[in-house]
Amino acid sequence: MIKNDLFLRALKGEVVTRPPVWMMRQAGRYLPEFMQIKNKYDFFTRCRTPELASEITLQPIRRFGMDAAILFCDILVIPQAMNIEVEMKSNFGPFLPNPIRTQKDLDRVIVPDVNIELDYVYKAIKATKELLNNEVPLIGFAGSPWTVFCYCVQGQGSKNFDKAKAFCFSNPIAAHVLLQKITETTIAYLKAKVKAGVDVLQIFDSWGGMLSPNDYQEFSWKYINQIIEALKNDAPVISFGKGCWFALHEMGKSNAAAIGIDWTCSARNARYLTGGNKTLQGNFDPSRLLSPPDEIKKMVHEMINSFGKDKYVVNLGHGILPNIPVDHAKAFIDAVKSYNG
Repeated sequence: MIKNDLFLRALKGEVVTRPPVWMMRQAGRYLPEFMQIKNKYDFFTRCRTPELASEITLQPIRRFGMDAAILFCDILVIPQAMNIEVEMKSNFGPFLPNPIRTQKDLDRVIVPDVNIELDYVYKAIKATKELLNNEVPLIGFAGSPWTVFCYCVQGQGSKNFDKAKAFCFSNPIAAHVLLQKITETTIAYLKAKVKAGVDVLQIFDSWGGMLSPNDYQEFSWKYINQIIEALKNDAPVISFGKGCWFALHEMGKSNAAAIGIDWTCSARNARYLTGGNKTLQGNFDPSRLLSPPDEIKKMVHEMINSFGKDKYVVNLGHGILPNIPVDHAKAFIDAVKSYNG
């Protein structure tokens, strides 16, 4: 039994004394102990070495005592397993030297045996669960099919993912074939993660907001929903879409256990658009962690009052930034723990 099950209870919609708290990208680059490991090992070595991944996952829990841990990994391990080369270049980010642009490119993309290709992730989960010792739940995650597709076609990060969108609109049949392959791989991957020991799943749709509402339904949401439907009986699934406020009504009708909200959508609108009965997660602006700690505490308490303490998980509206002072991150977590409504 997990000793601190506050996060799991909030996902079920139970009444709680305070909402649970964790931060997207909490295992990472704002922590000095993470930077020590980063300086020794390249990115994918950290992902592929269970001892390193589990150590990185535990670092913020030891320091701040969040109510959930999230496994250190990356969304781009999926295309790697699908026979698409992915590099992580320093001061640049993801780089895919052979992006998917033609039918010939698409033909070499496989739906892999995740148990073989991504075995290192499941080993990291088992190592992490051992270190966590049932203190808090462990979250496993994946990118949404659309977000992974964006990198596979664009070949790198982008402000507008114009090449990815062009591929969808000029060759929609091929685009849907690739999206479906990513979806099938992701479902198998997440099912194996649950089997290895994760307690909760989160889908990150970082680039969903690049699409119009109609295109979002066609190229992103229907694939996310496939994943939610396939996993809903295995573990609670949180769906987070950045810039996707226009789809909140649709998301609210889904079997997702919770919906992530970014900082551009107010608590009132998020509650209204999702139907008022879903557990919501978010939506503190990550840049606001640069405010003085006293102000962070005040704003966090106001945010909890806006969302309500029940059916709510305190989080950022996107990942924590690398330039956030450690004591400001601590102020954010402590503000939630000191909340007494």
